[in-house]
Amino acid sequence: MNKSMKKAKLMILGNARHGKDTVCQILHNEYDYNFISSSEAALDAVIWPSLRHTYKDKHECFKDRVNHRALWFRLIEFYNSVEPTRLALEIYSQADIYCGLRSRREFEAAKSEGLFDYVVWVDASQRREHEPSSSMELSRDDADFTIYNNGTLDEFKVQVKELLGYMALHEDAA
Repeated sequence: MNKSMKKAKLMILGNARHGKDTVCQILHNEYDYNFISSSEAALDAVIWPSLRHTYKDKHECFKDRVNHRALWFRLIEFYNSVEPTRLALEIYSQADIYCGLRSRREFEAAKSEGLFDYVVWVDASQRREHEPSSSMELSRDDADFTIYNNGTLDEFKVQVKELLGYMALHEDAA
């Protein structure tokens, strides 16, 4: 990335276990982006206060999130019920990337507020299932750019680099 170029705000979307966090980690390690996942941000804000009596600690709660995606979705939705951009604003105040938003209402509100520059969809559908609408209301159609995670890690990294080229091309055109 050109050091003089303003770092874009990214929204990374995709189904559970399709590689969103891996994209963010590559962007962090190789291109100096920082990120916060919706699950991490929501854990302290709303999840742990709601589920603290169910788990021995936050770590156990966080690790079990994949088994309760619909519940986590509803709790985050509740947290954002009055202000749909609440969690997004908190994340973008500290990070370049919001990883894992799943609510249509929250996505549309953040989009209309101009909180992010690009939306990236991560797709591993050749080897992973899609999750139900009870925990994911968005799709690849909501994205500006898609990264396919059905091959090797090296192929995946090439696509992340192509994302940066895509963004640079669109910055030059603006």
